[in-house]
Amino acid sequence: MNLNKNRVTTWTISILTLVITSCAGIKNAQLTSQLDKSNCNQQVARTYTKDELPNPIHTLDLDTLLTNRFSSQSLNAANAVELLDLLTEYVNLKKDFNVSPTLEKRIEIVELSQRINQRINISSLEVSAVASEMDCEEERADQIATYLKGKEDDAETKLTVGAIVVGAAGAITSGILLANGVNGNAHELIGLGAGLTEATLGILILMNKRKVTFYHPRNALKDIWTAPDTSTIFPSSVWYYLTYENPNTKEKSLRQQLLDKWLGFGQIADTKEKNKEKIYDLFFGEGGKYSADQLTNRANMHDQIEAHINLMKQDLKLLALELEKLNNE
Repeated sequence: MNLNKNRVTTWTISILTLVITSCAGIKNAQLTSQLDKSNCNQQVARTYTKDELPNPIHTLDLDTLLTNRFSSQSLNAANAVELLDLLTEYVNLKKDFNVSPTLEKRIEIVELSQRINQRINISSLEVSAVASEMDCEEERADQIATYLKGKEDDAETKLTVGAIVVGAAGAITSGILLANGVNGNAHELIGLGAGLTEATLGILILMNKRKVTFYHPRNALKDIWTAPDTSTIFPSSVWYYLTYENPNTKEKSLRQQLLDKWLGFGQIADTKEKNKEKIYDLFFGEGGKYSADQLTNRANMHDQIEAHINLMKQDLKLLALELEKLNNE
């Protein structure tokens, strides 16, 4: 009987050892390289001063020729990419041409239109470049989150199978001992051991959450959260577009709308959370230990920034269409 008990105990410990060993730490050289650095930014850091940012459009005295021919969205986009002066020159030249048309004026109008469209195209490419960095950072975080989640699922499967095997083995062994009329409390001890083992495996399943140290010294989320006067990540045109807020309307800036969504949907802990400072340091600092869920959340936040940045391209497109309409008149 003691021999049987020893065998069962040894066998149970072996199962636990095998399962726990299978949940060992992550050792993947390629993964480590992704955790340490990012190659999402292929450009130099942005360097501009607060004075170099466009002035808020509601503070400008715009020519009525502009406000009558272009929408507020187009004019704000034009202000972001510093096109208002060229647009003003264009509409005045167009008006002058309609009064007294000449070949020289017509050529000047065409050249000016080309300059404006070239600036729009370059600005659109700049927006796409920033959006591509946000998309790259999103994919970087999401890829590691998927890898971690896969490891967690694999470990959970092994722990679950281990719990089933231990439970079944304990029940069968106890049944055999009872069927053979073995005296004593051996079957009870075996049942107790199997139950404790199952409970241990169950706890391990609940605690099966992996974390990795994920670095992001270049952190776009930080700029959105802290709202510095200038950004080293977003160019002046994009930063103006994200932070612009008209006090004459109730509409918030795109940056503030992002913050409201992050807080409102629980992506970032609100002021009532006890661990809010740790969460803030994690997401808006230079890196830290992330779980798979936190990395997925980080990826989603970059995706939301990308979506808001791309709204600028819609306004630039509208500007180009309104310019073309005016040019065809």
